[in-house]
Parts: sequence; C-alpha cells; structure tokens
Amino acid sequence: MNTFVIGDIHGAYKALKQCLETSAFDYKKDTLIQLGDIVDGRRQVFECVEELLKIENLIAIKGNHDDWFNDFIQTGFHPDQWEQGGAATAASYLERIGKEHLIIPSGNGYKTALNPADIPPSHQKLFQKQHLYYIDEFNNCFVHAGFDRALPFKGQQPQTYFWDRQLWHSALSYEAGGQNNVKGIFKMVTPFQSIFIGHTSTMNWETDQPMHAVNIWNLDTGAGDTGRLTIMNVATLEFWQSDPVTSLYKSE
Repeated sequence: MNTFVIGDIHGAYKALKQCLETSAFDYKKDTLIQLGDIVDGRRQVFECVEELLKIENLIAIKGNHDDWFNDFIQTGFHPDQWEQGGAATAASYLERIGKEHLIIPSGNGYKTALNPADIPPSHQKLFQKQHLYYIDEFNNCFVHAGFDRALPFKGQQPQTYFWDRQLWHSALSYEAGGQNNVKGIFKMVTPFQSIFIGHTSTMNWETDQPMHAVNIWNLDTGAGDTGRLTIMNVATLEFWQSDPVTSLYKSE
C-alpha cells in the first residue's frame, strides 16, 4: 500500500482523473491525502467529490474554499458570496439537479437557486468531516495552508491551518539566505519530518511544478488557475501531473 498526497483540485475533474491514472493509484489499497480546496474553479466539483468518495482510504484536509462551501451547507449563506470561483461550484451542483445556473448577480455577489438540501448527503458529510491537518506515523504533516511555527502546532486557531501563508514565505526567505543561514536555524516549536501544503499557488513564482523549501513541499501547482494538478508519492517524493488545466478546459 502506498500513500499519495494531491494538491488543490478546484473543480478540475479531468486533471484529478489524469493524476490518479498516471500515478497508478489503487482506489482500494492506497491512501490519498487531499490537501484541500476541492471546490471553486472549474465547473466539475460534483464529479470531483464523487471520484474522491470512491477512494476507500481518503484523508481530506479542509481548505479555505471548502470551509466557505461548508458554511453554505450548514447555513444556506455563502460567506464569500460565490466569488473567487464559487460561482462555478454552484453551477456544478445546479447542473446536476436541472436548476438554472445563476439567477441574477445582485448586490454583493451572486444570488443562486442552489439550496443546501440540493447537496447530496454524502457530499455534505465529506465537507463536514474534513481534517484541519493530518500527521502520519513518520511525523509528516499535511495541512492546507500552514501554521505559526513559533507556537505549538496543535491548538492554533482553526483558520490558521487553512489560511496561513507566512510559514511558506518564511521558508522561501530562509532558503534565499543561502550561506548566511546556519543549518537548523529554521526552527519550529513542533518539528516535523516533512510538511506538505497547498493554498499558495506556485504560479506566483511562474512555475507549475512542486516547490520545495527547507522541509516544506508546496503542491498547489495552479490547478485553480492556468497550471497543473500534482500528485506525489509521500515515501519516494516521485510525482505526476495533469496536463495544464487550460488545455483540459479549452472552452471555459
């Protein structure tokens, strides 16, 4: 049995399928750790969730976009008002139930015909049960965004785990210091073997490849933008990628 980790999907079902197929992922025997942000981007969120639910050993991490969608499921109100790719998430579910896609953009954000009851119970359960983080038997940490390394890892504000960008930026700054850094100075109150994150797209550094700084791997390689989706074998660090999402979704 192998353990794989996959980055931010953002509704790119075609990319998800490519990654699972090219990595020879075994839906029954292997474990998949998904780093969050399943939703908001391409209009195939429904299909993405259905595919993930087929995986027997799935560990789903909460992303900030997933948190917004779960708020909608719980309250009927989308806190980001279907912005930042959210309209595509709403459309994905509306298409499945034969409702109009978007009624009228009005006021602050969109008013849609989507109701929480329209989300299948199995999908609701996935978003309600997502983990803030996961730590495996080898002391590898999997988290959507980051955390405050100056504090004990556990017990931080929940939003920190799916919003923090400082950890990644600090790691990059440390690496950029080169010989001016003394090995081991990049300290954490709670040390980890390796840390796997998403949230901050590598496209910000003009690459659709995974990035590595100190002991942190950033696997958000731009599937929510114009990049690719990445899946990595946690033990070997071998990775596979989808085609650029712009080629998979040329009509959008």
